Amino acid sequence: SIWRALEIVGDTSTILIIEACWFGARRFDQFRTRTGLRQSLLSDRLKKLVAAEVLSKVRYSSAPPRFEYRMTRKGQDLYWASLMMLRWERRWGSEAGNKYEVELTHKTCGKRFEPVPTCTACGDEISAKDMSWSPGPGVGWMSAQYSRRRQHRDSPRHRPPTSMLMDEVAQIMGDRWAGLVLRALFTGLRKFDGILNDSGMATNILSERLQWLLGKGLIRTHEYSAVPKRYEYRLTQKGIDYYPLLLMLMQWGDKYYVAPEGPPLLLRHKRDAHDLRAAVTCSACGGEVRPHDVDFNVIEPKRTVAASKA
Repeated sequence: SIWRALEIVGDTSTILIIEACWFGARRFDQFRTRTGLRQSLLSDRLKKLVAAEVLSKVRYSSAPPRFEYRMTRKGQDLYWASLMMLRWERRWGSEAGNKYEVELTHKTCGKRFEPVPTCTACGDEISAKDMSWSPGPGVGWMSAQYSRRRQHRDSPRHRPPTSMLMDEVAQIMGDRWAGLVLRALFTGLRKFDGILNDSGMATNILSERLQWLLGKGLIRTHEYSAVPKRYEYRLTQKGIDYYPLLLMLMQWGDKYYVAPEGPPLLLRHKRDAHDLRAAVTCSACGGEVRPHDVDFNVIEPKRTVAASKA
């Protein structure tokens, strides 16, 4: 399901558009201002999101004909994955103080909150270290289909620094191959050949992605053989904390792209191995959070404020 979900949203430009949607962008010029994407690239990604039924294109003017883009229910169901992106960026992203921040208020309890990945079966926060998995009834029924697309994982760097909210996490999630490397590591595949077979990518692409993830600090090498020297790849804490994002993305893929037989992967939580039922909850009251339940306040970067005073 992660495979199929990344075919839709595993692109940095697409993630920037989804981010802009949460900020209220609806019209083409609003998306251009918010994302900084080239007109042709933005137009292409909007068309693909409409085709994938994540956005709908709605006419708001007849003379001349003009359109705006609105999130469908399918698009709104990416909210939990988006909140996990925001959570990761706050903890691990660079450029602190030079980009927008967001204060979230849960209207149900009236308090500011942080989004928490939670197992609703037991009420505990979800950690990759507490998880186990087994093949589900849908495993092998749907083959992964890879579309060829140009690499745009550095797109956030082309935006004005003060417009950025989620830049580093957008680069990582926006690189489908990097996401599949992380998925493989979370399932216990640590050696090059194992990751290669699991992801289906070419050896040169895998080598580049591993080096890129090493540079980003999400993985590290571990020597498991001295003679001859051999290494495997392990997640750092920064990488481990990426797990809830993949989990919410997997749930989205399970909902919209699962085979009729059922999900390809079953997850168990904690030592008693109860079925995982994941949700994003409010850190203040513990209730599940949905887009219509949340108000947000955008805080501009400090240097923008300083510049305006000058």
